Amino acid sequence: MARARSEERRAEILRAALEVIAERGYRGATLSAVAERVGLTQQGLLHYFPTKEALLVAVLEERDQWDTGGGSGSPSGGTWRVELLGSLVEYNAMRPGIVQTFSALLGESVTEDHPTKEFFTQRYAQVRQELATMLRTEYGEKLAGGLTPERAAPLLAAVMDGLQYQWLLDPGAVDMPEAFRDFLRLLGPARPK
Repeated sequence: MARARSEERRAEILRAALEVIAERGYRGATLSAVAERVGLTQQGLLHYFPTKEALLVAVLEERDQWDTGGGSGSPSGGTWRVELLGSLVEYNAMRPGIVQTFSALLGESVTEDHPTKEFFTQRYAQVRQELATMLRTEYGEKLAGGLTPERAAPLLAAVMDGLQYQWLLDPGAVDMPEAFRDFLRLLGPARPK
């Protein structure tokens, strides 16, 4: 019972951290603001997450768990198909706070000594590799325009993340799921199975 309560409190802290980071960015978010949002003291929060960096990594890992349904931590998870990426984009359109937090942290990660830099560097290496595998499975060795899956994978990741930024800035002008479906049409039909 105590363990379940502890896990529930941990999840509550992660949701609060997502909200605070979405509102203030990582540098503007404080442990005391997160603690206050869940009704804890800062010392009480440190019981669950001993540092701000530990909380940040847990937030990013939790976001990937939500995206993959508990999979490997990347969009493709080694088993995803291209049309399931479209479902992920639609799902993201229903949770702007999480997308905003991810986007804020991604943008901040390119600054010097940011604690998410290593996380995002490793994540994108894994995402590119798994997207290339997925594209090869779906389209073969050459995609539209003659691109190899390895050359197309960073473009696919860039489209997904770039659409998130545009949607966050002007959701009335950018329909993220529809724009992603348009991009998939540019790839052409998958090869017959």
